Amino acid sequence: MLSKSIFRTSSVVPQMARSFSVDPSAAHFKEPRFLENVQLMVEAAAAKVKIQPDMLKYITSCDDLVRFQIPFHRDNGKMETLTCYRAQHKHHFMPVKGGTRYADNINLQEVCALAQLMTYKLTVANIPFGGAKGGIRFNPREYSEAEVERITRKYTIALAKKRFIGPQIDVLGPDMGTNEQTMTWIKDTYTYLYGEKEINAAGCVTGKMRSQRGIQGRTESTGLGVFYTLRTLLDDDSFVSAAKLGGSGMAGKRIIIQGFGNVGYHFANNCHKAGAKIVGIIEYNGGIYSENGFDPTHVKQFMGTMR
Repeated sequence: MLSKSIFRTSSVVPQMARSFSVDPSAAHFKEPRFLENVQLMVEAAAAKVKIQPDMLKYITSCDDLVRFQIPFHRDNGKMETLTCYRAQHKHHFMPVKGGTRYADNINLQEVCALAQLMTYKLTVANIPFGGAKGGIRFNPREYSEAEVERITRKYTIALAKKRFIGPQIDVLGPDMGTNEQTMTWIKDTYTYLYGEKEINAAGCVTGKMRSQRGIQGRTESTGLGVFYTLRTLLDDDSFVSAAKLGGSGMAGKRIIIQGFGNVGYHFANNCHKAGAKIVGIIEYNGGIYSENGFDPTHVKQFMGTMR
């Protein structure tokens, strides 16, 4: 049986966001946390368009938020209990959409902030979904593949019981610590539960294996999007001048990548192909640097031999 606590709130974000000082010269200065930083950016943008405070409070709050625990048995027979989250930021468009993160430092504040940012990204791109985010607090590198599969399937079942997953409700996607295999396990579990009743049950997640009704190009899409954003900025003479980056364009720019997973690799590879130098790559267990730059494909191949 799952022990659980469910939060449905309209004031979590604003209350948390005002509990700090933003004046670095103040004696009591405390650096804003992630959620607070998001709130500051939204408030600064809202001031430019004169959004009323009551509307701003609604925009920045999470419509639905769930936190619960799942127990499971490890391969050695010992039982562990993991904390899980899913935040649905806004229901103005349905379904909501957002990634699923497996990380040992994930928390309530982080999923609220990421769900909020997801809404803004979707709105800017004119995609008619609300934003969401979720995940499990554990490091998948410290668990066997069989253990990660069991955890993933239990998480999916718990979300389904709470109506926090479904093609018409909440569509999960890959994020830090998850990949197309994780998404395929989620899809498989959900379709086992509801496939006979829902013709679109496989649409409960994106980022699935192509053989499991995934789509071509999904794997590299996030890193490619970051590349397009940077390329657009570097083609803007006013931005390049203000940032003191020398000439415009990607060619010759020196780039350091923090995180060389799926997103970091495809971003780095596209920058490299466009003429930039990838001079530094940082991962959780170390980093490399070279003035001459690296070929990201060679680095990725080398990392594969070290696992």
